[in-house]
Amino acid sequence: MSQYDERPWLQLYGQMPAELHAGHRNALEMFQAGLAQDPDGDAIRYFDGVMSRRELDEQSSALASGLLAQGFAAGDRLAVYLQNVPQFLVAMLAAWKAGGLLVSINPMSRARELTYLLEDSGAVALVCLESLYDEVARDVVPGSAVRLVLTTSELEHQHTPDPRLFAGSSRQRHEGTTDLAGFIEEHRGEVPPAVTLGPDDVAFLTYTSGTTGVPKGAMNTHGNVTFTSAVYRDCARFQPGGSVFGIAPLFHITGLIGHIGISFLAPMPLVLAYRFEPAVVLDALRQHRPTYTIGAITAFNALLNHPDFSREHFSSFTSVYSGGAAISPTAEKTFLERTGVQVHNAYGLTETTSPMTLTPFGTPSPVDPTSGALSVGVPVPSTVVRILGDDGAEVPLGEVGEIVAEGPQVVAGYWQKPQETAAGLPGGALRSGDVGFMDDAGWIFIVDRKKDMINASGYKVWPREVEDVLAEHAAVREAAVVGVPDEKRGETVKAFVSLKDGAEVTPEELIAHCKERMAAYKYPREVVLLDELPKTVTGKILRRELRA
Repeated sequence: MSQYDERPWLQLYGQMPAELHAGHRNALEMFQAGLAQDPDGDAIRYFDGVMSRRELDEQSSALASGLLAQGFAAGDRLAVYLQNVPQFLVAMLAAWKAGGLLVSINPMSRARELTYLLEDSGAVALVCLESLYDEVARDVVPGSAVRLVLTTSELEHQHTPDPRLFAGSSRQRHEGTTDLAGFIEEHRGEVPPAVTLGPDDVAFLTYTSGTTGVPKGAMNTHGNVTFTSAVYRDCARFQPGGSVFGIAPLFHITGLIGHIGISFLAPMPLVLAYRFEPAVVLDALRQHRPTYTIGAITAFNALLNHPDFSREHFSSFTSVYSGGAAISPTAEKTFLERTGVQVHNAYGLTETTSPMTLTPFGTPSPVDPTSGALSVGVPVPSTVVRILGDDGAEVPLGEVGEIVAEGPQVVAGYWQKPQETAAGLPGGALRSGDVGFMDDAGWIFIVDRKKDMINASGYKVWPREVEDVLAEHAAVREAAVVGVPDEKRGETVKAFVSLKDGAEVTPEELIAHCKERMAAYKYPREVVLLDELPKTVTGKILRRELRA
């Protein structure tokens, strides 16, 4: 037995169980158990609107029945292109009730990105905000496999829309689409046939750039979802009568599990505020008094730095976790001083269906004295994390290597990509691509990133994609993109560009070119023009020199 198989971290668990069993065969059953427990309890609180579990059940059953009537079949994919709105949960449950799976799409995706995601997933139906259909999807859907487009509004499910987010918003009806609310009412009262979903069936596809730069659909199974939801419930110390605040975007694995999954399982109300806007979020915290959340430290920092922030905003919280972006020891200390609440570290990837490690509740994460890095926690129950060298062999505790995880949360593979699955998930273990080490006690520290992936506010950006967009500009000869430290975003995107002979373009024009074609977190915030980019003798651009 290796030193990792001996699981030295168990001594740090406190009240955490060494092994954890979800207790449900699938995520739909997880919701239904909460429904049976408290059918008239709040499922969703959205500004001044409330949806009960009974209403969520009825709306999702109606939507599932309508989908089936339109030819949706077991195994089909329902794509959602939404912000943090109640309709996201309705669509998710409907997809499962119809025997299908959800495809979660970032609402910041633009036409080229949406085109790829719809094509790769083969989604046959799309639930989309009316505004996003007007801006993006209208020109994409005709070339896809999507047969039914259901559009909806962010104004649904609230009485008095917040003018800071919804000023000037109005309903938009588009030719060739069907109104989601009307579609649900048309099938109200219908109950879809019972479905059999097992732990190995895929619950949703979540797209990640991974280590190749080509977006890949991670196949998060029902077994993955029920397990990681239970990890949060049993390890983050949920209190009866609490609620979870949805600070992370629901399309992201953090939102899917750390918000929706736990709200189904606990069960507890999920508080939503459309999208992250600090002033709006602060008001929502004061209004709804949530007790738990998990989000990127960059979001928490934005709240702490807002002029309206006060200690009272976090006084209702009993448990706060952070993941998606590295937390500095200073940020952890500042959060505690400003809020009176300990922020706990968590670490995971899309391919681990959220957490593979977390800091045991009530325990501050230690700091590595050499690198100054704050630990990302210890492996969660039923999980083994190993550190492997370049030769694939385990390195001794304390030595640096690639972080590799094995456990019930690791995805079955990448959608229709067997080669990428074999490379990134050999033998069912996830090669994270992150470099770090485990100390003798079992604490894990991330010290570097193995590849060139940029992590901007918790969002992953692959340099090649930004470089390809820059290359589309007529003046650009060569481009190289790197991640550079950023006080607010943790890391941000910086581009170095050489121009064609005689061409003229300003850095601002190149930034605007990218901004029009990419999600907001991807486009470069700075562009530097160089006569020549540094290269090896074989012509490979030296990103390390550009970073320096």
